[in-house]
Amino acid sequence: MSAHKILVLHGPNLNLLGTRQPEIYGHETLDDINNRLYEKAAVNGWEIACRQSNHEGELIDAIQAARTDGTDLIVINPAAYSHTSVAILDALNAYEGRVIEVHLSNIHKRETFRHHSYVSHRADGVIAGLGSRGYLLALDTLD
Repeated sequence: MSAHKILVLHGPNLNLLGTRQPEIYGHETLDDINNRLYEKAAVNGWEIACRQSNHEGELIDAIQAARTDGTDLIVINPAAYSHTSVAILDALNAYEGRVIEVHLSNIHKRETFRHHSYVSHRADGVIAGLGSRGYLLALDTLD
């Protein structure tokens, strides 16, 4: 087991998981998801940090910090910023590690405007529509 360093970023409104449109996003809370990620990281000897922000600039600051702090993998659910943020794409393009984009719902089965993700242009992989399991699968991309 190698000591990988992982950053998990949750975008806007994901702090409302469990109560916001559970028919789309499920009943798990963000704490539930993060706790499962922390458990998996502990079992594997990985260092993991999970952060959520409703502010684009805070997500960008975290991505920029990952450029120099030894982060091997960024798992990002940019939420609505997927469809609007060239700034997050630019920050990810400046990061040299692996990037996995995660969406709880299948964005391609939803409104047309959700079908395009700027982040996907940089992501090494995209996991959509598998609920919170998508985050755990993203961690499985580590060797």
